[in-house]
Amino acid sequence: MKKTVLIAGASGLVGGHLLDLLLDDNSFDSVFSLVRKSSGKEHPKLEERIFDFNNEESYSNIPNVDQAFCCLGSTIKKAGSQKAFKKVDFHFPLQLAKALKVNDCKSYHVVTALGADAQSSIFYNQVKGELEKELQALQFQSLNIYQPSLLLGNRKEKRFGEKLAMTFMPPLECLLQGKLKKYRSIQANDVAKGMLAVAKNKHIKYQTIESNEIKELANSLINN
Repeated sequence: MKKTVLIAGASGLVGGHLLDLLLDDNSFDSVFSLVRKSSGKEHPKLEERIFDFNNEESYSNIPNVDQAFCCLGSTIKKAGSQKAFKKVDFHFPLQLAKALKVNDCKSYHVVTALGADAQSSIFYNQVKGELEKELQALQFQSLNIYQPSLLLGNRKEKRFGEKLAMTFMPPLECLLQGKLKKYRSIQANDVAKGMLAVAKNKHIKYQTIESNEIKELANSLINN
């Protein structure tokens, strides 16, 4: 049986790759994409919904879908403040999840970050951890949390810190072995492939998927 899915954050680094994968995969016959403005992208399976994440009434018009993917995310610098960052990375994904749960969505996929911890002294990790905790309390039939390490890929905006890390990290990553493998950087398209692998395989029962596991899932999708 083919599935109907929803994606939020398709204009982002991971979300853009994931949207293309969903549209190209015959396992899914309809893809809703929540967007702030039309992307101009056209595909027989794609239906873009103009969506105001700040408007609570918008969440009452969420379409009924089998699975949903949340790739929303920002940085404190881009958002402009910690408060604005938390709205995008905590409140929006949580409000979306609650609306989907009411509509009986069975599976929710969300990208957070490696190191997410509600008790962390690092604000970014703390917000990501708080989101994970709240989502777990909703008790979806299947909740899949993806925790990538440093994301590699061509972003629309420039992030100096990430660019610096992308320059120095790859040559050192051979030193990251065993339990340290999860700290290796990962391509955004591999995160998207890992998410698709989980969505396609009902036997995968992960809940929290760390960066090295995402990479393994991405490889399994390629090999199949």
